Amino acid sequence: MINTNNIDSLIGANVVDTEGRKVGTVGQVYLDSSTNQPSWVTVKTGLFGTSESFAPLDSADWTGDELRIGFDKSFVKDAPRIDTDGSLESADEDALYKYYKLGGSSTTDRDADYAGTQTNATVGDRRTEGYDTSGPTTDDAMTRSEEQLRVGTEQVDAGRARLRKHVVTENQTVTVPVSHEEVTLEREPITDANRGNATSGPDLSDEEHEVQLTEERVVVDKETVPVERVRLGTETVTEDQRVSEEVRKEEIDYDASDADRKGNRSRDDTH
Repeated sequence: MINTNNIDSLIGANVVDTEGRKVGTVGQVYLDSSTNQPSWVTVKTGLFGTSESFAPLDSADWTGDELRIGFDKSFVKDAPRIDTDGSLESADEDALYKYYKLGGSSTTDRDADYAGTQTNATVGDRRTEGYDTSGPTTDDAMTRSEEQLRVGTEQVDAGRARLRKHVVTENQTVTVPVSHEEVTLEREPITDANRGNATSGPDLSDEEHEVQLTEERVVVDKETVPVERVRLGTETVTEDQRVSEEVRKEEIDYDASDADRKGNRSRDDTH
């Protein structure tokens, strides 16, 4: 059950829709002035949480670490844009109830379940600007607020890399040594050792003698062999990027009264 005991835990908690998709984070909690129980939250969306949409807590479920609302993510983001500084006006309240189809279109139609407008709007992470000098909550100080940048990062798809293999043809030139036989003419003188062979035939005759010659021939063959393994990998490279965004801040000016202009001086304790 969501009640005032959960408020501190709700601020900054993740908000998910009916499909479990993250919608944003809780920015502020608005209380029902008649029951003093939480009834609305603002959901910060966008890259830096600069946009806030109202979502009802009627059908919400708090699990202790995330707030599950009974509406689709895109439906919440398209809710009527309402100023989140201060209390909800009746017209704004009516617009939200009509959009979320939570009841009648007027405040009187909802008196049994929801009476009055949101007066405790200071529960969120931004408080109501200043004080009404004519109201019952007036004190001797004024709150000055300013916007501060909250810069973070998120993982997004940057592209794909694909490893592809294809066949190419190239010429290779290799030098291969080859040998062959050539005929040489050898002459030897007649000696006692070869005289018998030299005189064994007729004195004069016609003769032929044949020698078989051989040579080496280049033979080319091809075979496919594995040479290396190639795979894709990733590495993280960190670089600095500059982010510029406009921020607003309040400034408090001192407006001298008639008494001060007549000679009384005031002192600014901040200097």
